[in-house]
Amino acid sequence: MSSLAAAEPSVTTFEARVERVDGDSVVLSESYFYPEGGGQPADRGTVAGVPVKHVERRDGTVVHHLGEGGGDAVEVGTEVVCDVDERFRTYCMRAHTASHVLYGAGRRLFEELGYGGFGITTEKVRVDFTTTSDIDDEALVELERLVNRVVWESRPVSWTEVPRDEALSRPDVAFNTKTEEGLGGGTVRLVTVGASERSDETTTETVVNDAGDWDVAACGGTHVSNTRELGPVTVLGRSNPGEGLTRVEFAVGPAAIDRRATEKRATLTAARDLGTPVEDVPEGIDRLRAARDEAAAERDALREEVVGTRLADLREESFERDGVTWVVGTVDGLDANALADHARDLAGDGVDVVALVADASLAVATSDGHDASAVVDDVTDQFGGGGGGSPTVAQGGGLSADPAAVVAFLRGE
Repeated sequence: MSSLAAAEPSVTTFEARVERVDGDSVVLSESYFYPEGGGQPADRGTVAGVPVKHVERRDGTVVHHLGEGGGDAVEVGTEVVCDVDERFRTYCMRAHTASHVLYGAGRRLFEELGYGGFGITTEKVRVDFTTTSDIDDEALVELERLVNRVVWESRPVSWTEVPRDEALSRPDVAFNTKTEEGLGGGTVRLVTVGASERSDETTTETVVNDAGDWDVAACGGTHVSNTRELGPVTVLGRSNPGEGLTRVEFAVGPAAIDRRATEKRATLTAARDLGTPVEDVPEGIDRLRAARDEAAAERDALREEVVGTRLADLREESFERDGVTWVVGTVDGLDANALADHARDLAGDGVDVVALVADASLAVATSDGHDASAVVDDVTDQFGGGGGGSPTVAQGGGLSADPAAVVAFLRGE
């Protein structure tokens, strides 16, 4: 006994005879419950008033897993009333059909498009594409626009069985790779999102996004009968779940509406803060980014000026110890690499050892055969941390002492 859900998705209440009971698992004479498969979750509902926890297809038979103790509520040979959760069924129908419309849009936008997978959850739907095209933000926007245009055009959705060889020979039919590999003989169920005949009230002309059918796919899921039943579809984002795959996620129903409201609110807030109309937000952001970059450049220039002045002062404060000329001091606002670069620049021209300290970092540069790494070792032996480098330039980090204490140690105080 196979499920009748895909063939008659509008049926949500039916009577059936109990044919087999195995614990809490029940097999009926017929069933309009959709068993989990192909990325679509199992229907919810009740059998004889008992909640259905799961529905699966096992060896060609639809098995209904009831709640704990549910098998005791039914007897083999009796007629029972079954109810499919209409709200969840409708959601899955809309979500599944929307995925077909999305794939049809992808066929018109991307090169060498293939179907890599599909899945429905209560929050969102995913479609995995294989394509050589880069699915960037602009592509996501265009996907959403095309999908919602098809919703507006009220295209008919239909399904039929065709011979397997015929389905495989048609270039317009989309196949999930796993579906195609699992095809045996007999027939294949094709779901078609058809051509549009709806007129645009603003022009009284027929809206034509594309000649002929929008999408044809081998599919065993439940679907709406017209794209107008989908309601708004909101693309949520993209990711890369595996090599060669791009995953596009979208929402239908309340989740799609809420996401649009969130995005609209964020856009209006941005427009208000930028002091610009919504349509000019990108230009406003570009201006803000340019101003930020200019301010950052001015800040960096001022920082370099301050550092330069500080290094010049330290050079003036050089001292000799045991015949070696030292430049030692703290320099704020530099990371470890910049500290080492400035130490290297100061070494030489009469300066034998340069040791600069910033926070818990130390950079040492030397000339005339003095060993920079030995200086770093002396400091880390005294104040902890670690470091290393070459005889001419070495760095230390993780020092446990105040920078002033490190400078005093280096000065021999």
